[in-house]
Amino acid sequence: MTNAQIADNFTFLAKIMEIHGENSFKTKSYSSAAFTIDKLPAELSTLPEDKIFAIKGIGEAIGKKIQVQLQTGQLPQLNEYIAQTPPGIIEMMQIKGIGPKKIATIWKDLEIETLGELLYACNENRLLLYKGFGAKTQQNIKESIEFYIGNQGSYLYAQVQAFAKQFTQQLQEAFPGQQIAITGDYRRQIEVISKLEWVTTIDAATLDAHLQGLQLNRTSNDGNNGFPGISFTEYKGPENIALQFYTATPENFYNTLFTTSSSEAFFQAFQQQHGPVNNAASEEAIFEAAGLTFIPPCLREKATILTAAASNTLPALITKEDITAIIHSHSNWSDGSNSIEEMANAAMGLGLQYLVLSDHSKSAFYANGLNEDRLIAQHKEIDALNKKLAPFTIFKSIESDILNDGNLDYSNEVLSTFDVIIASVHSNLKMPEDKAMARLLKAIENPYTNILGHMTGRLLLSRNGYPLDHKKIIEACAANNVVIELNAHPRRLDIDWRWIDYALEKNVLISINPDAHAVDGYHDVAYGVLAAQKAGVTKQQNLSSFSLEAFQQFLATQHGKRK
Repeated sequence: MTNAQIADNFTFLAKIMEIHGENSFKTKSYSSAAFTIDKLPAELSTLPEDKIFAIKGIGEAIGKKIQVQLQTGQLPQLNEYIAQTPPGIIEMMQIKGIGPKKIATIWKDLEIETLGELLYACNENRLLLYKGFGAKTQQNIKESIEFYIGNQGSYLYAQVQAFAKQFTQQLQEAFPGQQIAITGDYRRQIEVISKLEWVTTIDAATLDAHLQGLQLNRTSNDGNNGFPGISFTEYKGPENIALQFYTATPENFYNTLFTTSSSEAFFQAFQQQHGPVNNAASEEAIFEAAGLTFIPPCLREKATILTAAASNTLPALITKEDITAIIHSHSNWSDGSNSIEEMANAAMGLGLQYLVLSDHSKSAFYANGLNEDRLIAQHKEIDALNKKLAPFTIFKSIESDILNDGNLDYSNEVLSTFDVIIASVHSNLKMPEDKAMARLLKAIENPYTNILGHMTGRLLLSRNGYPLDHKKIIEACAANNVVIELNAHPRRLDIDWRWIDYALEKNVLISINPDAHAVDGYHDVAYGVLAAQKAGVTKQQNLSSFSLEAFQQFLATQHGKRK
């Protein structure tokens, strides 16, 4: 091992020990040893044992650890600490602006173990509640994490949306006489994107010269990417995202677009039922020739959608314009950035009819959750605002923590003061499935529960969801008249759209909710709509599309469960 490698090991050991709260004298001794070793003029591997022990600042204990590393290439004590530390905590050590003490707070006090969870906590202003984390520090950490994650190769749909649109427009402006269309996972509205894809009639050599001029590096130019007869060229785009281009002729442009914007299962079923796709003047013409209603790209996932298209029973997909309300939002009473009045005014400015204010409950101490006394004061403020802003209405709600035993964290007397109760899991997300299921089922069966919030607690690209039997949870919601939230935050999109069709089959209402912690968060509704479209949701099946009158009728029915 080189001096640099040995020094790095001691530096790493010092930091990870500090994260674990070990004696500061020990951590400083390893840090000092690393500094000394890094400055040595000769490699330790060339020195006899007695010379190593004689180096000022090394000593016998550290000298023995140096010998072990030289002999085995390992530092056993470091390996022991690594084994005791979640991988995400170790990954945090690579983020600029987060030292060992801050990481210890994040891990031990906030119970956060991944970068994605930490990024989400920054979005919810949770770091501000802890010593050493000001607004500027939180923002710097957020930007550093985003930069780090942005170099890993996979992105949320929301992260690539602006670039995808701008780059498409740039190509269209550079080649006005050519056909250019985005395709692939992005066009099908998949929530996580590993590459952006386009179909174009631009000559491959001409396109290559243009892209090279934009400083994009070609990484591949042969293969069919699983699509027989369709060749592609791939480049590495900004922030490490892959950009893939399928070359087409004017004659087969729409055939290629149709093929590359269909899932494998859908495309194979289409070919089996309707034969190969011939040259067509549009995608609509392809479906017309097959005797089918046009199927939008977002629905080209399962073979079963072909049956609906054949019988002309495709759903009238929900749109962003169908959203009438903001359900699930947080004000500065808990961990939001804006006052209730500011949030109401922003909703009114968007032409919405009502706001369901759902701050955190008292168990969410990390989010400045509301105790009973603060709830009384908040409800008085809402009453006053409703008189001032009528006919716009603010409904009293709470995002009530589901405790480990499945109970909600207020008494029934307090729960009865709310118009709407969203029950969510925020802690102890590593329960085995049997306990997790018992916990959620009890909460769903609580007559005060109206909406099940972010069902699995997943954070895309960061944290797996709660271990659940989705079908049983959906069936329980159906039996207890509980709405399932489609949390529209682009890092959640939870419930997963792949399970929504079963919920619709069981006549369970979906509610596209932004979980907004600032007025800007209202715009996340758009990502929830995209996910809902993939599941075939109509506006009639979405609670946040209900008119004010319909919502009030919904509440009357829900409150009937409390008797």
